[in-house]
Amino acid sequence: MASKVIQAYYNDDDILMHAVKKVKAAKHHIEEVYCPFPVHGLDKAMGLAPTRIAITAFMYGCVGLIVAVLMMNFIMIKDWPQDIGGKPSFSYIQNMPAFVPIMFELTVFFAAHLMVITFYLRSRLWPFKEAENPDPRTTDDHFVMEIEVHGNEKELTDLLSETGAVEINFAEKNLH
Repeated sequence: MASKVIQAYYNDDDILMHAVKKVKAAKHHIEEVYCPFPVHGLDKAMGLAPTRIAITAFMYGCVGLIVAVLMMNFIMIKDWPQDIGGKPSFSYIQNMPAFVPIMFELTVFFAAHLMVITFYLRSRLWPFKEAENPDPRTTDDHFVMEIEVHGNEKELTDLLSETGAVEINFAEKNLH
């Protein structure tokens, strides 16, 4: 199923931010904004919910720490104990200061790698997926704001012209 959207093109991020605030103040729902680089504050201006990615990063780090502790306890204490530098090999607690760098590195390793995988899955970025940006200029120097049209083309066109849009187009967008 396809829906009709209006695409407003901007060539400056400050003008885009002003336009987003003005469109939201007029009670229109912005479907998507395509930017060539991250625009600070755009998520708040669009009214997007805050991300929970920091919570998942913490959980992935905890998983890495647990794996590190269990792995070192099994390898260095139970399975293959060795006398390295005079350290006793019968207690994990006595050897823990020597294991801190390994615990830190595995915590960071798990958090970083699992966060990348989570980001790709959450963003639906599969291998060989075609780009969804409506115009190649959004990867260079233009910003595009998409608003779904519900029979109010004239009102939206006038509003977007007032906000400083350099180009306004109508398009059909396929819903996933």
